[in-house]
Amino acid sequence: MRFAHTNIVSTNWKELVDFYVKTFDCQIVPPLRKQSGKWLDRGTGVENASLEGAHLLLPGHGENGPTLEIYQYGNIEQQDFIPPNKRGFGHIAFEVESVEEVVKDLLQNGGSLFGETTKREIHGVGEITFVYARDPEGNLIELQSWKKVHR
Repeated sequence: MRFAHTNIVSTNWKELVDFYVKTFDCQIVPPLRKQSGKWLDRGTGVENASLEGAHLLLPGHGENGPTLEIYQYGNIEQQDFIPPNKRGFGHIAFEVESVEEVVKDLLQNGGSLFGETTKREIHGVGEITFVYARDPEGNLIELQSWKKVHR
C-alpha cells in the first residue's frame, strides 16, 4: 500500500495549477484529465459528473511520488472557506528551506497569509518556523521549516 494523491476541487483548475507549479515547483504529470460518463457518476456519487484538470507531482519524492490532483467539476457546489480548526481535512503542508522566501512567492502568485510566521522549539524534534496561508482559491496551506536544536 502507498499514498497516491490528494485532491483539490477548483473553480479555475488552470490558474490553480499554475499557482502550485510557480510557488512550490510542482510538475504536471501528463496526461491532462477530462472525464465524464456513467462510470464517473457511479464512482463519485455525483450525478452527471464531468471534470477536467491535472495531477501535479509534489516536490521532494522523486518521479513516482504522490501527486496533488486539481480538478474542476462542470457543476461545483460553493462553500465558505474553512478555518484551520474545522473538523475534516484541514490543510496541505510543504516543508521548505525558508518560510519567508516561500511566503514572498506565495503572495506574488496570488496566495494570501492566514496566520503569522511563528517559531517554536518542539522538544525532541527541533525548532519549527511555520505559517498558515491560503492559495488563490482559499485552500489552507502550511509552510514549515525545521532546524535541529543543539544542546
